[in-house]
Amino acid sequence: MMKKALTLVLAGVTALSLTACGGGASASATTAPAPAEGGETKDDEAKAPEKDVKTTTLKLAFNQSEKHPQYLALSEMSDAFYEATGGAYRIEISPNELLGSQKDAFELVQSGTIQMAMVANSIVENVNPDFAVLGLPYAYDSVEHQKKVFTSGALDDIFASTEANNFSVMAAFTAGARCIYTDKPVQIPADLKGYKIRVMESQTCIAMLDAMGGVGTPMAQGEVYTAVQQGVINGGENNEITYADLKHYEVAPYFSYTRHLMIPDLLVMNTATLKGMSEEDQQILKDLCKEYTEREFQLWNENLEGAKKTAEEAGAQFIDVDIAPFQEACRPVIDNVTSKSEGAKALYEEIRSLAN
Repeated sequence: MMKKALTLVLAGVTALSLTACGGGASASATTAPAPAEGGETKDDEAKAPEKDVKTTTLKLAFNQSEKHPQYLALSEMSDAFYEATGGAYRIEISPNELLGSQKDAFELVQSGTIQMAMVANSIVENVNPDFAVLGLPYAYDSVEHQKKVFTSGALDDIFASTEANNFSVMAAFTAGARCIYTDKPVQIPADLKGYKIRVMESQTCIAMLDAMGGVGTPMAQGEVYTAVQQGVINGGENNEITYADLKHYEVAPYFSYTRHLMIPDLLVMNTATLKGMSEEDQQILKDLCKEYTEREFQLWNENLEGAKKTAEEAGAQFIDVDIAPFQEACRPVIDNVTSKSEGAKALYEEIRSLAN
């Protein structure tokens, strides 16, 4: 049924699409409305949208709700992109997995059926294994360390490596620190013995959870609540915002601060669509992606305590743990990934060097 529903959705997307940018990918085109009186542009260089300008709509798949910090940042970026291009482009965000799971959305971007998606780093590592370094356990000491990595230019080379696979990585957004949550308190790796914990669809994530003492069980995020409720799995691992937003506290009320992953989510775009833009519009979009990477970190921090409060009021318990045993358990996973290529080793060393 899910596949059938998705097929119908995509049929609608395709039927409404017009070929845009001359790059082979599709995007819908509409006439931009005249700007509202008294409206202000973001800065002096932004173009005011002009009457009768044809607006190309870039469809962006997103798997979280409209309350999520990433959605809020992307929505602001869409408005800024519309203004900066004089109404030539807008980004239409479809939240809540309306266009399918992250894996489905990623494939739709590659095929050009949609133009953009926010996907987990673990999905992209299946194309270029070196991306696994960005999502290694305990690669970042803090969210501030991660922000420094994402905004320093350290990832420019690896981002440029994907274009031959029909997609471009435009930005890395924080998804906070992922922690274990289950139907019982977890304080040491031994507490996870025999416990099936949902992880993202990544061999690295599976190996990590197995090393931590549990059983890594890959599954789409939208299936987690029911799977825990029915006893198919015992819990998941995610950040406080997603935990609260999806109400996972109702079925797994013990949230243990293992902080084992600060895996990024990546904004990916169909390469043909990107290259089909004028050089000026390409640069505008790239600059905005950098600007809104920082904005998303800010929004994340602003929403964190509210999410935790929501879960606590519903009965969730947040448990501080000593992360040292978990770090030690994950060391073989880190060594395995960084030994696979010189690029992986160099990238890991660069990430660690920015911790100071």
